[in-house]
Amino acid sequence: MIAAGRPAAEDPGRDRQHTERHPADSPAAESRTADRLSFPLRLKYAASYRAYAAGWKVLRLLPAPAAYGLLRLGADLVWRRRLKGVRRLEHNLARVRPDAGPEELRRLSRAGMRSYFRYWCEAFRLPDLGPDDIRGAVVTHGEDEFWAAMRSGRGVVAPLPHMGNWDFAGAWAAANGAPVTTVAERVRPERLYDRFVAYRAALGIQVLAATGGPDPMRVLADRLREGGLVCLVADRDLSARGVEVDFFGERTRMPAGPAALALRTGAILLPVTLWYDGPTMHVRFHPAVAAPPGSRQAIRDLTQQIADAFAAGIAEHPQDWHMLQRLWIADLEPAHRADLDRRR
Repeated sequence: MIAAGRPAAEDPGRDRQHTERHPADSPAAESRTADRLSFPLRLKYAASYRAYAAGWKVLRLLPAPAAYGLLRLGADLVWRRRLKGVRRLEHNLARVRPDAGPEELRRLSRAGMRSYFRYWCEAFRLPDLGPDDIRGAVVTHGEDEFWAAMRSGRGVVAPLPHMGNWDFAGAWAAANGAPVTTVAERVRPERLYDRFVAYRAALGIQVLAATGGPDPMRVLADRLREGGLVCLVADRDLSARGVEVDFFGERTRMPAGPAALALRTGAILLPVTLWYDGPTMHVRFHPAVAAPPGSRQAIRDLTQQIADAFAAGIAEHPQDWHMLQRLWIADLEPAHRADLDRRR
């Protein structure tokens, strides 16, 4: 999901296709690694950091209408150029809306790119919002179930798809007394990763590094045993570790992490979907999922139920699903697909 610093959507510790793993386990190791980088890579990482830093600065200085208007223009420009991500988004939306014609898919993809760019505008401006601002910008559905789960003391695992703005959802939870723990991949340059970690910490979201630190699964399990809230973006894992599920009538793989954590700790597994409606973001807490009694494949059963909850939310609000990458196994390159088939 995706650009630098967004939460690791999957089984903690797994590679993602959008972020480059950082091999450094210490500042000294990072420095040695940086010394070995080619000049073009150093330029690339420096440019990446400056672009994000400029976003944080410029978009926070602009009045809100101007900031959102600027990103909306950017979204429309990318959409009109039909870049690779836009074409992939339309391909994915065609599975969500199989009866949609080309014109409807184009309208959906345009709305989707605007939603995606809105995420980034909000991400850059969130640090300036206070708790009351955050609470006032969110409408919830099924909130009673969420708080009942939190009061149980068992801990809550909240898997989410790439919808809306999950940073905003995490900030809402923290503003209401439920701080969040999640996982993010390390990205280069390290100072960009550190800035994202600090940004989320200020919102009440603790970010664990997927690599180069304590075992994230162990820390997440500890948080759950303490009755805490763990949020994991969890609608894509096309590695061998992914759990095969049916999603909109075709096979894909999703992370085992949320189900594994719930089974390991006894935490309540509560899927969440998000969408925008005008100036507000909506958060739906779906009913808790549980493995059938005596199930011999509990992780698979739970992950399929999570996928079903995601599909219900995405079908209702496809324009806010930010899936600009290959998702279904049928869409993979033949070599990747064959490798997954061998590992089934």
